[in-house]
Amino acid sequence: MTTAEQIRPDLEQALAPTGLVLEDVTVTPAGHRRVVKVLVDRDLAAEPDLVTERTDPLTLDEVADATRLVSDALDASDSLGELAYTLEVSSPGVGRLLTEPRHYRRNVGRLVEVHLADREVTGRLTAASSAQATLEVPATKKDPARTETLAYAEVTKAVVQVEFARPDESKES
Repeated sequence: MTTAEQIRPDLEQALAPTGLVLEDVTVTPAGHRRVVKVLVDRDLAAEPDLVTERTDPLTLDEVADATRLVSDALDASDSLGELAYTLEVSSPGVGRLLTEPRHYRRNVGRLVEVHLADREVTGRLTAASSAQATLEVPATKKDPARTETLAYAEVTKAVVQVEFARPDESKES
């Protein structure tokens, strides 16, 4: 069992009352220390199966609170031993692959690029459930605008696209 697997239950228990979930944990050596990277995100278990509204990202205060809880849990655990460590707690970044239905549900409203076995589709994620995602695909020279519903089983890769100015943001002059 890896160190990350050993500490995972303690971290999940520490985060449980906060409404946050442990998305991932990695422990890597860095000289005479270790770097413990923890990804946390909002728990959507209480949400309905079909999500059609944008989920608010974590605030800096929520990440700071999670950092304190994770640090306390690691200090109380003997899984890391006496060796010093550096703790990094954050939320998943934009470039993280969408691999679980909960990842799609968290990113409703965002522009996503989805790779299927035979093609790629880029569009705004308008709805996501436990089985499928719905994208609004803009018109191109060859194709009119359309709505596509894709089963997760068909997806080979999906990632959120970086947008510097979203179309729904009001422009200030």
